[in-house]
Amino acid sequence: MPRTLEGQISMEKTPSYFVTREAPRRIYNMSRDTKLIVVVRNPVTRAISDYTQTLSKNPTIPSFEALAFKNLSTGLIDTTWSAVRIGIYAKHLDNWLQYFPLSKFLFVSGERLVSDPAGEMGRVQDFLGLKRVVTDKHFYFNETKGFPCLKKPEGSSRPRCLGKSKGRPHPKIDEHAIQRLQEFYRPFNMKFYQMTGQDFGWD
Repeated sequence: MPRTLEGQISMEKTPSYFVTREAPRRIYNMSRDTKLIVVVRNPVTRAISDYTQTLSKNPTIPSFEALAFKNLSTGLIDTTWSAVRIGIYAKHLDNWLQYFPLSKFLFVSGERLVSDPAGEMGRVQDFLGLKRVVTDKHFYFNETKGFPCLKKPEGSSRPRCLGKSKGRPHPKIDEHAIQRLQEFYRPFNMKFYQMTGQDFGWD
């Protein structure tokens, strides 16, 4: 990370840190004062979204159901598939809490980031000890994408929106498969709510 002056904050983002076993120890050894922001969403929706992203790059992959289940008729889920494994948030958080106290984390709701971007950004700014500069006047809802976008910044001709890889329509997934995945994640979600002191309303 670059060195920072007094009053500056360095930030980095990646989806892989939270689920990488060695990451907490490495980050702790670099700086135990690091603040950690984790964006989470309903793990079922997250898995489908993950699959949709992979499908767009490789249209010949098996169906979502074939990858998510070892046996669809018995409902046996394949937890070795990364799209499923990533959504077991309680397990990943357990690993992080061996190095960082809960006070170093902010858990951002992916759903509220869409429904109330200014509210969630307010929480982020508070957590980082920043003045609340980003407010609802900075966002508009893009009907095409189904996401909020940033209004155009000063001196720029167009608004900032998430790239082509975001907001893709999801493929149709078997209802029984979705229901079974919801049941599978429920106990992990409950543990995650308990650990974070936050109910994300996924159940």
